[in-house]
Amino acid sequence: MNVDLITRDDLDKFKKELLEEIRRYQQYPRKPGQEARVWLKSYEVRKLLNISAGTLQNLRINGTLPYNKIGGLMYYRYDDIQKLMDGAGNSK
Repeated sequence: MNVDLITRDDLDKFKKELLEEIRRYQQYPRKPGQEARVWLKSYEVRKLLNISAGTLQNLRINGTLPYNKIGGLMYYRYDDIQKLMDGAGNSK
């Protein structure tokens, strides 16, 4: 039986790596006209789509808008939101 011990230094290193990766995905230019960020939080999606929390929940439940849950927060890919908006505009 193999037993691996995790030290405090191991946890600190993991924490730094995880935070760096999260920051890399979260960083984006915030000025108008520049490229949007990769991942958006729920409140940002609601503001972008001008929808309520209940509508966003329905989009999640019926699979219309994919999401990832990390801890208690839900993240949405900007590309998925763009596809949703493009699809909604083309369905006449």
